Amino acid sequence: MNRNPFSSALSVLPVEISSPHVPASARVYAELRSRIIGLELPPDTTLVRNELAEKFGVSQSPVREAIMRLEQDGLVVSYPQSRTVVTRIDVARIREEHFLRTAVECDVVRQLAENADPATISKAKGLLKMQKALVGDADQIELFKQLDEAFHEALFAGVGQSNLHQHITARCGNLARLRSLDLPRTGKMKSVLEGHQAVLAAIEAGDATQATEKMRKHLSGTMDRMNRIVRDNQEMFV
Repeated sequence: MNRNPFSSALSVLPVEISSPHVPASARVYAELRSRIIGLELPPDTTLVRNELAEKFGVSQSPVREAIMRLEQDGLVVSYPQSRTVVTRIDVARIREEHFLRTAVECDVVRQLAENADPATISKAKGLLKMQKALVGDADQIELFKQLDEAFHEALFAGVGQSNLHQHITARCGNLARLRSLDLPRTGKMKSVLEGHQAVLAAIEAGDATQATEKMRKHLSGTMDRMNRIVRDNQEMFV
């Protein structure tokens, strides 16, 4: 029997965007956003609406709606004649997004440490166990990233703020692209996992101060390397 060794990981991730239950505009948005964040569609890539409609097998209306959402996220800019271009990564916006994410996530883990929810801790541990199995596997970077996001989402859900997590994710596209440039670096996946483990250990111990400090340190990892990443990929930044 051939069983996907990562099937348990896949089962805890969001419903596949190809599901017939997902509206066409949401499916197009999710696919394009994923490819932009993952740099499969790098900055300055031109997106033509009628070509996208043909690719996704939909009318231009869902494509138009998806592009409007991507514009709100700051990931694309549209021009006349239905031409849309992927934006360059904005360094100033990265700093703003990092400030926002740090402020909110540090408060999330503080609340969790002060009132730890066993179900949240159990779910987070399960996600980290699956993430650990992927460390060092370059072919599984995308799944590693999805589990990374699922871990943070689980923490937000633990304090009843799932919608806030979605809002912040949508607003942090520049930071997410910076992280995509950094993740393939040797040792980065291991560092991310260790950051998660340290945060969760502090939460489980009920130490709000340590949980906050560990989350702040975890979120600063890529930011500490930002200048070098920008220098090595100048064509992607503005």
